[in-house]
Amino acid sequence: MEGGKPSLALVYQAVQALYHDPDPAGKERASLWLEEFQRSMYAWEISDQLLQLKQDVESCYFAAQTMKMKIQTSFYELPPDTHIALRDSLLSHIQNLKDLSPVIVTQLALAIADLALQMASWKGCVQTLIEKYSNEVSSLMFLIEILTVLPEEVHSRSLRIGANRRTEIIEELAYYSSTVISLLMSCVQKTGNDEKMLIKVFRCLGSWFNLGVLDSNFMANNQLLMILFQVLQRDETSTNLHEAASDCVCSALYAIENVDNNMPLALQLFQGVLTLETAYHMAVAREDLDKVLNYCRIFTELCETFLEAIVRNPGQGMGNLRTLELLLICAGHPQYEVVEISFNFWYRLGEHLYKINDAVLHGIFRPYIQRLLHALARHCQLDPDHEGIPEDTDDFGEFRMRVSDLVKDLIFLVGSMECFSQLYSTLKDGNPSWEVTEAVLFIMASIAKSVDPENNPPLTEVLEAVVQLPQTVHIAVRYTSIELVGEMSEVVDRNPHFLDPVLNYLMKGLREKPLASVAAKAIHNICSVCRDHMAQHFQGLLDIARSLDSFALSPEAAVGLLKGTALVLARLPLEKIAECLSDLCAVQVIALKKLSQQPCNGKSSDPTLWLDRLAVIFRHTNPIVENGQTHPCQKVIQEIWPILSETLNKHQADNRIVERCCRCLRFAVRCVGKGSAALLQPLVTQMVNVYQIYPHSCFLYLGSILVDEYGMEEGCRQGLLDMLQALCMPTFQLLEQPYGLRNHPDTVDDLFRLATRFIQRSPVTLLRSQIIIHIIQCAIASTTLDHRDANCSVMKFMRDLIHTGISNDHEDDYEVRKELIHHVMSQNGQQMVNQLLQTCCFCLPPYTLPDVAEVLWEIMLFDRPTFCRWLENSLKGLPKETSGGAVTVTHKQLTDFHKQVTSAEECKQVCWSLRDFTRLFR
Repeated sequence: MEGGKPSLALVYQAVQALYHDPDPAGKERASLWLEEFQRSMYAWEISDQLLQLKQDVESCYFAAQTMKMKIQTSFYELPPDTHIALRDSLLSHIQNLKDLSPVIVTQLALAIADLALQMASWKGCVQTLIEKYSNEVSSLMFLIEILTVLPEEVHSRSLRIGANRRTEIIEELAYYSSTVISLLMSCVQKTGNDEKMLIKVFRCLGSWFNLGVLDSNFMANNQLLMILFQVLQRDETSTNLHEAASDCVCSALYAIENVDNNMPLALQLFQGVLTLETAYHMAVAREDLDKVLNYCRIFTELCETFLEAIVRNPGQGMGNLRTLELLLICAGHPQYEVVEISFNFWYRLGEHLYKINDAVLHGIFRPYIQRLLHALARHCQLDPDHEGIPEDTDDFGEFRMRVSDLVKDLIFLVGSMECFSQLYSTLKDGNPSWEVTEAVLFIMASIAKSVDPENNPPLTEVLEAVVQLPQTVHIAVRYTSIELVGEMSEVVDRNPHFLDPVLNYLMKGLREKPLASVAAKAIHNICSVCRDHMAQHFQGLLDIARSLDSFALSPEAAVGLLKGTALVLARLPLEKIAECLSDLCAVQVIALKKLSQQPCNGKSSDPTLWLDRLAVIFRHTNPIVENGQTHPCQKVIQEIWPILSETLNKHQADNRIVERCCRCLRFAVRCVGKGSAALLQPLVTQMVNVYQIYPHSCFLYLGSILVDEYGMEEGCRQGLLDMLQALCMPTFQLLEQPYGLRNHPDTVDDLFRLATRFIQRSPVTLLRSQIIIHIIQCAIASTTLDHRDANCSVMKFMRDLIHTGISNDHEDDYEVRKELIHHVMSQNGQQMVNQLLQTCCFCLPPYTLPDVAEVLWEIMLFDRPTFCRWLENSLKGLPKETSGGAVTVTHKQLTDFHKQVTSAEECKQVCWSLRDFTRLFR
């Protein structure tokens, strides 16, 4: 901290301000100052003193939390000879503060657990703690708290204890696990059936189950298991205790996922859960939703655990289908939140049955799925007094979307055609209320696409009936029927005589405010699927597009309609496209011209709506143009360029608007490809000029599109290289600032997209330039960046860069490329390998490893002997021990890894080795 060590009084004062200052600005200042204090070395000593002072809950909580944080993230700051003193001090604090507040006890327990995991010299910590504190009833609460968080912290992401230490700890915890279970049992006996103690015991037991170290035989006959089920069977169990017991049973079921290896315990849990059906019905009768949800969680976890047995031996032993009955009982509960808990299981069951693809097996499960679908259709019903259209965005709307997804995944078991016909007959033969009709139409819309549209009379009958629905029916029924029509676009395509009545029906919806957006979406679907049939209706689509804002459409629906129109436009005869495209763009262009003449004043001068609409038109107008023919869109795009340029200039300081301008230009360039050559010079000039003042990363992205389109053209290469160099200078200045990489991941992402495009399209131009060495150095520095897109771009650039020196694509410049890459690697290879290894072990999450492996693989393909040497040097630089004195990596593990990587014959072998090796440092 600047200004040296702060006084205890000053820290205390800041904590008081954080909690009690009435001025929000004062709170914010205190918060920032305390964060800086927590990062300093002084935090250790002062937090210890605050805990000793025990002045109030706030200061003790802050100190306990700081201790935990320091041990988690900065344990290396302490010399090894202080570790024992720190341990003793924390144990004394937790004993002195045990009655002050449970949250303080939890923070201190976490600090002690995190210390025990990192402090290799503290052997048998579980035994030590139990011997020291189990005799005093007053100490039992915090002792159990430590024993609860200890297994939870073993796999904590914030503790990088490494795989060797983790294995050692798990073995030690497994060794002492029966001692812990005996302690928990004696706690229950000592305190009678004290509810607080039982909750603590169940939480602790669940934590040990989750770690997977409890002995199955020992637990199967343990008294605690009986107590768990007794608590869950008892009607008078309180909500909190019920939840703790349910969590514990779910953890136990999860822990025995490998049923065959845990048979005795599996059997006890299986039988125990089946006894809870009566208790479930009692909770339903008492309308106790919390308990109902807990039981449903337990039943679902039971089915998840025994899924293999259910599919392998349905109806026998642990494949007993009573388990599915329990879930269907829950599906019958009137609250939709109950059935929703089981969705993941039904997905997995469907997936298993789909893979096995056995007609007999499908026949066994079909009745269960049919009953589930009936229940789901009932749950999807809106309230009879619901007014207006169904809501998509509230909880119930999201539930219906999840039902729709689940139905799509399970329908193969029932047969989509049979189900569709059955649902339709309930509407045709009965006279259901509007909410039943709407729910049935909703489920029909979910499966419409999976019904074969060829020669299918029931489908055409449904379509005919739906488009004849009178306007007097409930608006929600009309809304969902329009959704259904949109999903049946394949049927319309096969039966074009339906196109006119369908479009008339959808146009009626488009003119009514509540139905406009859903009707627009359906028209978009019809345009996408029936592009050729819709060509005759283009004039009608154009009329709609010209007066888009006279309909009450959401921005997405309006863009969707334009997309549909553009898709149909692309199917018109070539000679008509230019004129029609010009008409389609005219409304947007006129609006942009009007805005460009107005001063900037907030929302009313925002051009993004019009830019997005132009972008979608350019993106989806993709006519088939033969070689040598002029692209029909070329002339229109050249005419529109001046207004886009003007809009870009006017709003150059606004990142959001510039991004939309660049997106629009990107699709314009992609639309006409080489036909945009006339724009290249003015566009690049404008991009470079604006970027010097406002370095919006979207210019780099747009640059990568231009390189992709023109990089192969001999006459454009130098101009594109000049563009790259001009864009790189401000970019490097931005990224070289403190935390520059971390604060600007989009810039890193787009810079390396641009560099990669250059390597792909014109490698020699870039490799001979002055800028390449700076780009490579920036790439090496950026490998540490933990940002999915940016990291992916950096790794792809490095991979493609090296690959340029390997791939002999029968091009005459292969030898030149090889020589240039050789020069690059002799200067940067060792640094590259060093950095990649360090970032894998200490900076990057595991999902990035396949990308890193590809880079290492390319380096090795380019020059295996040199790579072997570089890798050996890099491995020597890795730390061999943790700050807590545990062995991170043994000599054998280093040599094994070196051998595995350097003898790999496929990239995936490098990836597997890297995955195992980096676990040693996580």
